[in-house]
Amino acid sequence: MGQIIVMTSGKGGVGKTTSSAAFATGFALRGHKTVVIDFDVGLRNLDLIMGCERRVVFDFINIINGEAKLHQALIKDKKVENLYILPTSQTRDKDALTKEGVEKVMEELRKEFEFIICDSPAGIEKGALMALYFADQAIIVTNPEVSSVRDSDRILGMLAARSRRAELGLEPVVEHLLLTRYDPYRVERGEMLNVDDVLEILAIPLLGVIPESKEVLRASNVGMPIILDDESNAGQAYADAVGRFLGEDIEHRFIKPQKRGLFARLFGRM
Repeated sequence: MGQIIVMTSGKGGVGKTTSSAAFATGFALRGHKTVVIDFDVGLRNLDLIMGCERRVVFDFINIINGEAKLHQALIKDKKVENLYILPTSQTRDKDALTKEGVEKVMEELRKEFEFIICDSPAGIEKGALMALYFADQAIIVTNPEVSSVRDSDRILGMLAARSRRAELGLEPVVEHLLLTRYDPYRVERGEMLNVDDVLEILAIPLLGVIPESKEVLRASNVGMPIILDDESNAGQAYADAVGRFLGEDIEHRFIKPQKRGLFARLFGRM
């Protein structure tokens, strides 16, 4: 049976959809049959980052409502084997997500896929709670700033109290921390929390640190998961994080400032 992984946070704009696309692609590149689902009903973005927006015919809500079969809505990625995308609706609201409907889709996906990644909306409204409810594992995405970390701490409380595993008294959801948009130079200047600060507050295992990178936006604009850009620091950091999730012992990178030459200092290149 497949593992359901929710990519979640309390705050918007921290990189959940970018991270969902990167992890789904990373798992598939390593031979694991993976599907990534957009739970942000009404604000669909995952298909844009995955580069398949023009191929959307049916969506997650169509399946829940019995208007289409699962295989009609699943989009097979053109670049990566073993990778599928399940987009959501731009025209419905989040009330279209019913617990019974989502459970039926999840159980069907579990039979076919090793990893089911749920790209959650921010906060604790219905879409976000539905995304985390069925999770076996959760990747908490946060930026190194106080408000983002505080909101992530609240999400950890939701996972502990309102997930299906909590309701049934099962083993708790396995939690991982993904620290995104990390800038070691700003940390050095005291403008951001450092890794140890965040770990002290959230007290969950660190899966990865993703450095701030202009390449993330560039990749999103062309519909390419950043992990496919193995020349970028962000792409390499996501690949490292995927490896750690799969049990590999990989040292953390991109946490300390790199020594820069005169040219880089003069022109502000990171």
